Amino acid sequence: MAKETKKDSYVAYVASYTSGSKENYGIRIYDVDMKNGRLTEKEKVKITNSSYIVLSHSRETLYSITDAGVEAYHIEDDGSLTILNKASINGMRGCYINMDQHDKFLVCAGYHDGKVTILELKEDGSIGKITDEKFHKGLGTIAGRNHTPHVQCIKVTKDNKYLLAADLGMDRVNVYRFDTENGKISDIDVIHCDQESSPRHMQFSQDGKFLYVVFEQQCSINVYQYTEEKGLPSFEEIQSVQNSEEQDTIGVASSALKFSDDYNYLVSSVAGENNVIVYKVDKETGLLTKKIELPISGEYPKDACLFPDNKHLVSLNQESSTMTFFNINFDKNTLVMNGPEMKVDRPNCIVFHKLGERVKVRDN
Repeated sequence: MAKETKKDSYVAYVASYTSGSKENYGIRIYDVDMKNGRLTEKEKVKITNSSYIVLSHSRETLYSITDAGVEAYHIEDDGSLTILNKASINGMRGCYINMDQHDKFLVCAGYHDGKVTILELKEDGSIGKITDEKFHKGLGTIAGRNHTPHVQCIKVTKDNKYLLAADLGMDRVNVYRFDTENGKISDIDVIHCDQESSPRHMQFSQDGKFLYVVFEQQCSINVYQYTEEKGLPSFEEIQSVQNSEEQDTIGVASSALKFSDDYNYLVSSVAGENNVIVYKVDKETGLLTKKIELPISGEYPKDACLFPDNKHLVSLNQESSTMTFFNINFDKNTLVMNGPEMKVDRPNCIVFHKLGERVKVRDN
């Protein structure tokens, strides 16, 4: 029986790699102490190499990458997870998953095989059959990555018309027209990026008018204005900001890209320098202003996220297998460490969930 929960209570889900670990607990569930900016572990879920997780727009289902493909979990009222089903993506293990805006399709990025996979979602949130597959083709410029496509991130535009696939190996973002009736995609455009920039993660603004892309090798964030005219999408670059001032970016890599709950701030991170950067977002123009850039007291911050109150921040440090916590004050632009680090085997991704929150996003 689910426990009663207080109003405005949150849990946090943390996904991590399990290879080499004695335990296969790839997802951990934490109670969130919003006042003190800390997490307390409440449950663990057995799943192999849950490298990336995402909440459905309805807030009823959590989806995860796993070695065998993808898995779906129903989110109970107390934040615990109940397995719905598992599905194959008909390829090498994925690295990123997302949904269309109405939770009718799950989209999966394949880093190792350069593939975009679309799967249908059923009304109960479980995963259905594959509806489309698309392999990226071509030769990139990064010898260390074998000059081959590596699809790192997938996003669907807020108007649900186009699917964007960031290809880290090819230095481009492929834009597909998305047939959300049948779950099919077709080529429509390409956002060409600088050579050896390596687009890693993407986010859309709250209103969907602006696209933000963080570049792993170039250690920068580009802002694009999204418009559509006569059925054709356009992404015009309007700003580029540097996450690192290093001229030689070898050993330095940008990773995280996450909005605050209210979309007022955008958080990124830099491995090597092991910093977190927080930008203020101008919602009217889409432009970014750097507010804070400070060390996170860990190695390789794969993900970093503001607590829903914007008063605390957590960094997931993969190589040191820790989470570190900070108090943040935007009036004073300060970031101060908050308590001891928390040990977690190779954490990779974190999402917060408000208990009891449900949103209707599909008609059928």
